[in-house]
Amino acid sequence: MEIYTLGEGSYSVDSTKKFIPFNPETDDKKSRPGSLFIHVNPFLIKTASELILLDAGLGFKDTRNELHLHQHIRNAGFDPDEVTLVLMSHLHYDHSGGLVIERNGKLEPSFPQARHVVQKGEWEFAFSGKSSSYHIEIFEALKDSVDWTFTEGNGELQSGITYQHSGGHCPYHQVFLIEENGQKAFFGGDELPEPEQLLRRFVAKYDYDGHKAMELREEYGKQASAEGWQCLFYHSKGTTVGTVKQEDDHFTVQAV
Repeated sequence: MEIYTLGEGSYSVDSTKKFIPFNPETDDKKSRPGSLFIHVNPFLIKTASELILLDAGLGFKDTRNELHLHQHIRNAGFDPDEVTLVLMSHLHYDHSGGLVIERNGKLEPSFPQARHVVQKGEWEFAFSGKSSSYHIEIFEALKDSVDWTFTEGNGELQSGITYQHSGGHCPYHQVFLIEENGQKAFFGGDELPEPEQLLRRFVAKYDYDGHKAMELREEYGKQASAEGWQCLFYHSKGTTVGTVKQEDDHFTVQAV
């Protein structure tokens, strides 16, 4: 199993839910009051039989009008059309924007050959209009143009890939465990978005059920330590892939 971080950069986001590129070395946080500062890291995993994308980032383009995400996949040594599975933890815009690309005023699938996987409840909630974190136009463009698999609850997607309905960050969030030849990669999406959330216990205001999300982080940390998981941290500003060790009631994260 090969794991690649497809870092899409740093951004600020305020109450308007607009993501604005942010360079920590040159930009001043004080110039963006009321903003949350995040880092965006989709992941690519190559197994013997699949090329898997884990969440799709914001879908920002470069100066050639191409997705940064596509170029990062090429930099890893693959063609975007080789992606066979797109596993979605949830469909908030900072995770789903890269599912489509705008060409000639029309949204087209970024990965038309791939099977896309999301919880059924998350797909339905994305169309409900109850949250501005979802961009319905993305899903309208995709609903009849790619192959969707809608999961429900917990289960095995296929040999070596299991999913679990977590429901802490948003009601139908899911997490994935990918196993091959004894190697285990855990993708917690926004339930375990960065190592710092293992290092201290806190209830995050941006979670749907903050207490549940906090307890899930604790549970995942214990499992990661006991079973040797490599954890993929989608919003980490530093370590994006790391192993977890538990000592008494404390965790440490070692970069891979």
